[in-house]
Amino acid sequence: MKKVLFASVPFNKDHVTLALESGVDGIIVPEKEMAGVASLSRCTVLAAESMPVITLTEKSDEEEAAKRLTKGEQVIIGHGWEIIPIENLLAQSDNVLVEANTVEEAHLAFGILERGVDGIVVTADGVTQLKQIVAECKLSMGKLDLVPATVTEIRLSGLGHRVCVDTLSVLKRGQGMLVGNSSAFTFLVHAETENNEYVAARPFRVNAGAVHAYTQLPHDKTTYLEELASGDEVLIVNHDGSTSTAIVGRCKTEVRPMLLIKAEVDGVEGAVFLQNAETIRVVDTKGNPISVVNLKKGDQILVRTDIAGRHFGMRIEEEIKEG
Repeated sequence: MKKVLFASVPFNKDHVTLALESGVDGIIVPEKEMAGVASLSRCTVLAAESMPVITLTEKSDEEEAAKRLTKGEQVIIGHGWEIIPIENLLAQSDNVLVEANTVEEAHLAFGILERGVDGIVVTADGVTQLKQIVAECKLSMGKLDLVPATVTEIRLSGLGHRVCVDTLSVLKRGQGMLVGNSSAFTFLVHAETENNEYVAARPFRVNAGAVHAYTQLPHDKTTYLEELASGDEVLIVNHDGSTSTAIVGRCKTEVRPMLLIKAEVDGVEGAVFLQNAETIRVVDTKGNPISVVNLKKGDQILVRTDIAGRHFGMRIEEEIKEG
């Protein structure tokens, strides 16, 4: 997980309050302020005196940082760092922290050698971008490739248990969750952001599908919808492929009339069972939600195709066929 810390040195109460509200992973303050900050929130509070800042102006600075890191000490690489010295430190330690005060600097730090640094430290100079930095680094999960699929069949399928996922987030038009009978072919199922004359919008909700279906999770994992529970992290996907995370508030599993929807991409067919109701929607190629009630054979909708093969949600190499 990408770790974002905020250093309030010298101490500024307003900055600390903003940092806590932003959702940082930890606060670095002078030791005398630790107790007061710890009383404000269940958040890690660290003493600035035990986390020296080393600015890499000479090779000897890099060597000093490496020496301390290999001894298990915590140091912060000060602002102005360059990529090559950080790569050298990452080769010797998994606990590299660097100062980053903009979204661009944060993305750069987390992308070094693909795995990135262990965490970034935002200082007072970056306080105005702090909320954006946290959102971009902790909620964004990069981009997925979504492709158009042609609907080949829509069939009434009787009653079945379906899972309704209520999150702690307010989702927007064009967003939803990836769900399917196979982990290798998942459909973008839209959040309930739309109003109709009978039901108000529930923008925190994705009426996701049948209990047996796979859904995509952060960090390239999957799970069955039935296994989701309060507090779990799910992947929210936008129609342009951008992703973020949301926390499950609750899941409701109820018996409802279901539809079997099949679609095809380049001769490969996938399927999903969704509730037969106007409020349940998939997404067209322009990002518009389409109710399953109005969905027609030949319509183009967004899906994600992948390679089949999962074991307890983890990707594995195995010959497997899912239908």
